[in-house]
Amino acid sequence: MSVEFTTEQKAFAEAVTDFCKREAGTREKRDQLTDHGAHNHNQGVYEKMAELGWLGLTIPEEFGGSDATMVDMCILLEQTQRGMLPIGAIGPTLITGGAYAKFGTPQQKDEVLRGIVRGASQSISMSEPEAGSDVGNLSTKAEQTSDGWLVNGQKTWCSNAHISENILLVARTSRGENKHEGMTMFHVPARTDGLKISPIELMGGQKETNDLYFTDCVLPADAVVGEVGNGWRQLMTGLNFERLILAAMILGTAERAFDDTLGYITQRKQFGRPIGSFQSLRHRMADLATEIECTKLLVYNVAREADANPDKVLAREASMAKLKATETAKRVALEGMQMMGGYGYATEFDMEKHVRGALVSTIFGGTSEIQRDIIGKTYGL
Repeated sequence: MSVEFTTEQKAFAEAVTDFCKREAGTREKRDQLTDHGAHNHNQGVYEKMAELGWLGLTIPEEFGGSDATMVDMCILLEQTQRGMLPIGAIGPTLITGGAYAKFGTPQQKDEVLRGIVRGASQSISMSEPEAGSDVGNLSTKAEQTSDGWLVNGQKTWCSNAHISENILLVARTSRGENKHEGMTMFHVPARTDGLKISPIELMGGQKETNDLYFTDCVLPADAVVGEVGNGWRQLMTGLNFERLILAAMILGTAERAFDDTLGYITQRKQFGRPIGSFQSLRHRMADLATEIECTKLLVYNVAREADANPDKVLAREASMAKLKATETAKRVALEGMQMMGGYGYATEFDMEKHVRGALVSTIFGGTSEIQRDIIGKTYGL
């Protein structure tokens, strides 16, 4: 069984694959585009995608987008990740854009959504040093003043804030008995006075996420995105979108790790024959291929269900897709590294990058443990 796509969707997938090969088909090209980083910023590739209309795929037509389906979005994300196109900011940008599309004012939508279409990055900031999986514990405070809002506090793990035009901030505006009440979303231009963005160095030396420090940061009265005090409910309505984005992206990583492993073990010889011909490796690859196919069927099934029921919160299904995709990618990358031996650990090859990306995918966007907890609760457990 395989995922059924329309003729147009198949052609779109092929076009994205060809684009990735042409623009970033070698390690040298990718490194030149990003200086060994994760996102091509102001150097051509992202802008070319914007010109093709791909960055506005999920943006409403009135703001210059295509208003395409979730399936179309998953195709784009899967194929760009499989092609290792250096556009690491696309996930957080689309997640942020989804919130603005639902809750932003006309002016906010015009600024942010049109920005996404032309190639601008956007970020969303929820986590804090004491509020990771427990988002309800956040303490960054936004106090209402006579002419706006005064924000103080620290946020952390904000992906791509250092290259983003705007940050969608989730802060506390009041506190009641329910810790999920009293949270509000705010539109914050990244160069706002009183905001300091400090990159966090990650495994491999990359700086893709940031600490944000708000010190008497003044926001205008119209900076609120949605309703005051309703930030938690607004976040919950975007779960399908966020988790599908992450699942589709990491599905592409799993496929690429499999492709790279297969290419290596069919060429590498030991004891007079390709190592892939040994039963132990052949069986491992068969298991990995099966897991990837199951993951792909799940991801696209959830995407189709989300398209058919756009207002339904698919808590169980979206969490299953994110859990399955990330855990599968982790297994594929680690198995690939093992089968490649020392070369899997060497920076000369891409496998060590696949491992880093797959490992962290089980943490961001809701850890695997959180996804399992959500899924269990939907069964009354």
